[in-house]
Amino acid sequence: MGFISLQGITKRYGKVTAVDHLNLEIEKGEFHTLLGPSGCGKTTTLRMIAGLEELSEGELFINDRCVYSVPLAKHVAAPDRGVGLIFQSYALWPHMTVYQNVAFGLKEKKFSKDRIRTVVTDMLEKVQMNGYENRYPSELSGGEQQRVAIARMVVTEPPAFLMDEPLSNLDAKLRMRLRSELKRLHNESGATTVYVTHDQVEAMTLSDRITVMQLGLLQQDATPTDLYNTPANLFVADFMGNPQVNKLDGAIAVKDGGKVYSSATGSLTVPLGDDIAGSVSEGQEVALVMHPEWLKASPTPVANSIEMKVYVSLMAGCETLIFLQSDGLSLVTREQGQSDFQADTKVWVTLNRYNLYDMGTESLVGTGGTGESCL
Repeated sequence: MGFISLQGITKRYGKVTAVDHLNLEIEKGEFHTLLGPSGCGKTTTLRMIAGLEELSEGELFINDRCVYSVPLAKHVAAPDRGVGLIFQSYALWPHMTVYQNVAFGLKEKKFSKDRIRTVVTDMLEKVQMNGYENRYPSELSGGEQQRVAIARMVVTEPPAFLMDEPLSNLDAKLRMRLRSELKRLHNESGATTVYVTHDQVEAMTLSDRITVMQLGLLQQDATPTDLYNTPANLFVADFMGNPQVNKLDGAIAVKDGGKVYSSATGSLTVPLGDDIAGSVSEGQEVALVMHPEWLKASPTPVANSIEMKVYVSLMAGCETLIFLQSDGLSLVTREQGQSDFQADTKVWVTLNRYNLYDMGTESLVGTGGTGESCL
């Protein structure tokens, strides 16, 4: 059993099922992210862990202690669960100074004044808010308020941190800076962290493990690397794409005695390795899915490539996105560095890796490619 164990937990609001029989084990000391689009059930799940929502079905354990059981009619109140909370709205007490906000939990624990002063001063320094002790929340920016909220949660050293999209109201540069602060504080504290976000980049950069949800159902629970490289289904593959993955519908055909993927337009054929070929049948409808960096565009002809034309090239400093078109195909490739591909010029595209999905079940069939072009 994990440090936080969700066993068949379900939450219904009338006829609407927000979370549907979710089973999940979150290990001690893990940074675990609940990821998905709005309305997928991730915030409801976090609120059930926190004790802010009752369960319709199932059981929930924190540190081997049952905190909610529908069969046993057991319910441990939120303040008695030993977890720290941060929400999207910073929820600072407006009538208290920064120092008073951070010190509040320590006062509740009956710490001495000298001990409180030492701990609060150290914590404010960690979140780079030293010197702001006497300011009120109304005198702080959004990023500064969120730093205070983080300090207030961490300072009491709860065994688990629960965070509901705490950085979503901040600008991009500040989000990145506070991500590093959150990760560092997590590593220093050793607390188990459950983090809710709809931002796949934020999830990838922060997490030890990610649970992707959709319509109240768990879609995949995996490490960031596995989630990115081998999404379990088409929903996860599409959601994890940044920019969006290349998805080409097609079917399995037989060519020269071997099975191949053939695009719906007939303009792209990819031979399948023996490991995938044994899992598919001729005529089966499938989708070929590729991250942009799994494709390589060359300004000159190369072996095992397809000829395409540049639709538009978007240089973003450290990388260039190239949108390509040809014979009904539309692809995007990501090139490292500052590439100069002009619109309407010819390029030759090689494919180094791909995932193949069954269109009926939308489940992953297998992964192909060895680092060299597999066209």
